[in-house]
Amino acid sequence: MNFHSEPNVFVSHVYLKVADLQRSINFYQQVIGFQVIEQTENKASLSADGRTPLLTIEQPENIHPKQPRTTGLYHFALLLPSRSDLAKVIEHFIKIGYPLQGASDHLVSEALYLADPDGNGIEIYADRPASTWKWNHDEVVMSTERLDIESILAEGDGMSWGGLPAGTLMGHIHLHVSDLQKTEEFYSKGLGFDIVTRYGGQALFISTGRYHHHIGLNTWNGTGAPAPSENSVGLKNYTLVYPNEEARKGTVANLNQIGAAVTQENGQFIVKDPSGNQILLSI
Repeated sequence: MNFHSEPNVFVSHVYLKVADLQRSINFYQQVIGFQVIEQTENKASLSADGRTPLLTIEQPENIHPKQPRTTGLYHFALLLPSRSDLAKVIEHFIKIGYPLQGASDHLVSEALYLADPDGNGIEIYADRPASTWKWNHDEVVMSTERLDIESILAEGDGMSWGGLPAGTLMGHIHLHVSDLQKTEEFYSKGLGFDIVTRYGGQALFISTGRYHHHIGLNTWNGTGAPAPSENSVGLKNYTLVYPNEEARKGTVANLNQIGAAVTQENGQFIVKDPSGNQILLSI
């Protein structure tokens, strides 16, 4: 099943603020493997297939370094089409000597973790077949185990790394939030997501269509963590795609019902979660 197409609701695009646009373009092209499909003096749009934007990076005026212990981006996650694609990425990172922050087997997926030059978190992962995921009623079983790098590399097809494969998607986003209870109401009753895993009273993983998660939410920066300043490096917004206009209108009505302020700009519906993370509601 394709968890990133209708009738599911999923993350399609992430928009980041960076301190040095050219430095970030170099990183996202040479280390991650994106293609630049559009560029202005202070902004660039990045793609895996040369057509579909997955990530936008912008250098605003008077940008400040990433602020610690605030809400915002924990990481965005690029979903590769296959395990052999993950093998190519591992080989690439070994070749260029780029430092990873972690590598984990989550039972439902296998993942690498790193950061861009501004400290924005990135996950690059491949899903295990959904038929192998284990569920306890409505909760998916996930864990954090040692990644078997050797087993992944053995699945390499002998082809060298050539950048992100065309089928790469924005698999999910993981956010720092300030209050899990308010966050759960907003994302479940407002945006229409299902809770699929609770992790230690400090994190929620949510999805539609029984994906392991389209969004992760945590209070690891502290309950009550403040939102970063407007000019801080980090997340500007991310985009959720709804299957049709009727579904989006229903979501806007649900958000209004729980007291979330939805605005409209250039035909786009925009809302902020209780921690100040801005979301574009698209179709």
